Amino acid sequence: MNIYIVEDDQTVIDILEDIIEEYHLGEICGDSGGKVPDEQEILSHNPDLILVDFLMPEKDGIEIVQNLREMNCHAKCIMISQVSDKKLIGKAYHAGIDFFISKPINVIEVKTVIGNTINQIENEKTLSNIRNIFQKDTALSPARKEEKDNFSMRRYQYILNQLGMSGERGSEDILKMCQYLRENHVSLSQISLGQLFKTLTRTPQNMEQRVRRAIAAGMCNLAHLGIEDFMNETFERYSGSLFPFEEIRAEMDFIRGKRERGGKINIKKFIDGLMILTEQG
Repeated sequence: MNIYIVEDDQTVIDILEDIIEEYHLGEICGDSGGKVPDEQEILSHNPDLILVDFLMPEKDGIEIVQNLREMNCHAKCIMISQVSDKKLIGKAYHAGIDFFISKPINVIEVKTVIGNTINQIENEKTLSNIRNIFQKDTALSPARKEEKDNFSMRRYQYILNQLGMSGERGSEDILKMCQYLRENHVSLSQISLGQLFKTLTRTPQNMEQRVRRAIAAGMCNLAHLGIEDFMNETFERYSGSLFPFEEIRAEMDFIRGKRERGGKINIKKFIDGLMILTEQG
């Protein structure tokens, strides 16, 4: 995984490079050297992931990311910032930022956020192959297909159990959604959530509410795990693959009493992530 660092402080660059190298998070393909960054120079290194400082004297991080997106750069961008202003953070996400790392630099946060971003990149690659997997499934014998489908359903249930969601009514709805998508060889890029709910039940709004409550419970349980042990294996595996990591962090802050609202759930990301994890085995 190629990582490029855009930062006007050489000390911060050195710290980030040390963390990335020590924890084997990827390969440093270049950095701005504390100078005004050149977008073309960044692209020439073909990065998969770009760490970019929010506030720099001549060109801020938002402008850099906007320019990169206009140049058709698809690399994931993580913004490094001390800024807490919600409007500026919203503007950064709108520009194309995927995650945030707070200053001063915290080793555990850097390791977790970069790790989750890398998982997201890998998951997106896997998701693009799911259609091919579905197509291959159609060529299996009926008995072999049933065996594989049963195994997948058990995997879905296992993950929901790990998240403490099995007692939620919406967990059964989530299993129905996954089963329908598998059996009909479609992904959520081909059918909207609204269409899916209408296909599966006569009361789609009720089903959506149950699913949202179940996923919210899973997020809450996962956030509690993260608070107790940031390096918890279950927390590390699911915090970025099933939920937006920023929302998990918001949920953790809510539990700690640091904010008035918890994280927001994303049904599509959760279902996509659940199916990816199941296909990966």
